[in-house]
Amino acid sequence: MPLLVMKFGGTSVADLARIRNAAEKVKREVERGYDVIVIVSAMSGKTNELVGWVEQTSPLFDAREYDAVVSSGENVTAGLMALTLQEMEVPARSWQGWQVPIRTTSQHSAARFIEIPREHLDAKFAEGFKVAVVAGFQGVSPEGRITTLGRGGSDTTAVAFAAAFDAERCDIYTDVDGVYTTDPRIASKARKLPKIAYEEMLELASLGAKVLQTRSVELAMRYKVKLRVLSSFEDTDETSGTLVCDEEEIMESKVVSGVAYSRDEAKMTLVTVEDRPGVAAAIFGPLAEAGVNVDMIVQNISEKDYGGHVGSVTDMTFSCPINQVARAKKALEDARAAGTIKYDDLVVDTEVAKVSVVGIGMRSHAGVAATMFDALAAENVNIKVIATSEIKISVLIDRKYMELAVQALHDAFALETAN
Repeated sequence: MPLLVMKFGGTSVADLARIRNAAEKVKREVERGYDVIVIVSAMSGKTNELVGWVEQTSPLFDAREYDAVVSSGENVTAGLMALTLQEMEVPARSWQGWQVPIRTTSQHSAARFIEIPREHLDAKFAEGFKVAVVAGFQGVSPEGRITTLGRGGSDTTAVAFAAAFDAERCDIYTDVDGVYTTDPRIASKARKLPKIAYEEMLELASLGAKVLQTRSVELAMRYKVKLRVLSSFEDTDETSGTLVCDEEEIMESKVVSGVAYSRDEAKMTLVTVEDRPGVAAAIFGPLAEAGVNVDMIVQNISEKDYGGHVGSVTDMTFSCPINQVARAKKALEDARAAGTIKYDDLVVDTEVAKVSVVGIGMRSHAGVAATMFDALAAENVNIKVIATSEIKISVLIDRKYMELAVQALHDAFALETAN
């Protein structure tokens, strides 16, 4: 039998009525002749509730017990989904991560897949079961302990199962009906994309788009899993949603496919750092060890009297998530106290946002940066930091101008129109 993977997020299974709605979508695919692996998240709000209980019980919690508690939300949903399908006379069985077993590393709350063996689920399909409902977000470590994959990990679970079982497609059901050129809440002209390349989706996900977890897109790209993003609250057919696929499957693409933003950014600048070989490693090594996710980096070299003699010094600027500023400051101050690095001052700006344009067409078209910068200049939006890749340009700007910048860039690249 051909096989589909269908994933339902928390809002899609928020209560029994929504679980039944999701089950009806699964039943329709069974009636079309598919065996189905359903991956479910916890019911909306439940994971946050479980995390809160853990933190109230033990602020310095044991990560192994944290995983044991927070993974339970998916187990409840999986059981309820299987029961609902059985009531619809669809042969279904629920599976927790350890029962498959989904083998992962031992890095609790951020585990990675090692292996998803097929034999147990294949045996059940051979017995006549049509649906396997698997609890997302979780697995089992080599030591036999429950692990979790990090927030949003059910997307990654779904893609991993699609790859392991050679699924025809992996459908991600959520509360939006596809991937848009930007957030429709900010730009009313935002348009739903029928297709988007893996690389574009990966960039958009990493730059702030919340539709898919970044790791799930990485896996899909590596194993060539066709992903489809759909609304669980609308009737769907083969043309619904957005297909995330190989660049070769997209006949022609706009130069820029989308505008992404990240509101909660901070800019940190080390003033007058000694400019010498190894200084960047001395700065960013401690930040990495402290778990700070550094993004945009700019280095400015100047001549200045430094340490009693005239020599070359530099200002080093980087961005990071605003909730990691305290951790970054401590790591840098500890490094200075240890004599690993020297700097005059650490300047922190927590009122910035990152806005990015993304598109595979940028590889072969010149002038994207000029169009972007002209559009921002026309709105008097000052750029603080710039970072580029082959298919992306990101800028750091004052947060109060973020929505204006997104709208201006969406208009500048005419993203409201199809090719």
